[in-house]
Amino acid sequence: MINRRTFIKSMGTAGGAMLFAACSDAEVHRPAGWVPAYAQLEEKGELAARADTAYAKLEQCDLCPHRCKVNRIKGEQGFCNAPARAVVYSHSPHFGEELPLVGERGSGTIFFSNCNLRCVFCQNWPIAHLGRGLEVDDELLAEMMLDLQRRGCHNINLVTPTHVMPNIVSAARIALKKGLHLPLCYNTGGYETVENIRLLDGIVDIYLPDLKFMDGSQSARYAIEGQDNYPEMSMQSILEMNSQVGVLETDQRGIAMRGVILRHLVMPNRVAGTREFVSWVAENLPRDTYLNIMSQYRVEHMAFEYEEISRAITSSEFTEAIEWAKEAGLTNLDQRSMSQYRIHRRFSS
Repeated sequence: MINRRTFIKSMGTAGGAMLFAACSDAEVHRPAGWVPAYAQLEEKGELAARADTAYAKLEQCDLCPHRCKVNRIKGEQGFCNAPARAVVYSHSPHFGEELPLVGERGSGTIFFSNCNLRCVFCQNWPIAHLGRGLEVDDELLAEMMLDLQRRGCHNINLVTPTHVMPNIVSAARIALKKGLHLPLCYNTGGYETVENIRLLDGIVDIYLPDLKFMDGSQSARYAIEGQDNYPEMSMQSILEMNSQVGVLETDQRGIAMRGVILRHLVMPNRVAGTREFVSWVAENLPRDTYLNIMSQYRVEHMAFEYEEISRAITSSEFTEAIEWAKEAGLTNLDQRSMSQYRIHRRFSS
């Protein structure tokens, strides 16, 4: 676990930091004239007001569909158990994300602790459910963003950001004034409200949402006990995300700069509703929306207690998911997923 002292030490000497900060625009490979959305909003004089509006929500927290209405500024905690300040588990270059995010130098991930979901199959449950991590102020969060930029990352990937959205907006403004110029990637489990996604219009460059379940009874069983509105809230929010940033745009190297990357995890026994998912995408989003149909479901946390999801997916369950997407006319499927699909097809034929 890091603290302020070890974090600052990890950044090296002041001279080293200045050396990393000296990377030229040519090394960054940004398209000519491109600037991140939040920089454009600051230029319009609107980013500070947006941060103030977001922070006001902490007094009666409604940052997600739980709408707990607790006063986090005064130390009250709602469903996610998050305090007023962000709790960060780690920040580092990450190479396991989609290739347009990873590029050559990695996606600059900041893993936030706590979560507004309670997925029984969560692979990161000590972070998401137990809240392990270091509580940081917005200035230190901004320094983490700048550190990832100095280390050559292609974007700032904000993992599980919903409950700390005000902190993120504030930190991004602080970091911008110190030279941050990378795209912001909002990496969410999908349980969002449209009103709060609208608050991010002109701040976020890349949206990376999950759409985990298409049936509310399944999400109520496996993601948020007793609540069946996950599919509705996720779909509404994804439509708003698409209206803001559209289909994924990349630079000349294929590095993501702006747009939506949509994820869906294939689960055993079709409990995620994958066929319904690809049909919904085909009917409601551009057919060339970047879509990652993921095969990496594992029996984690409490999943072994639920018979339907107490095993890994089969090759046939994954290949049928990709074939459903192709049949629906979806044309921009993740490269790694397609490679796995071809391997499964080869060995099953």
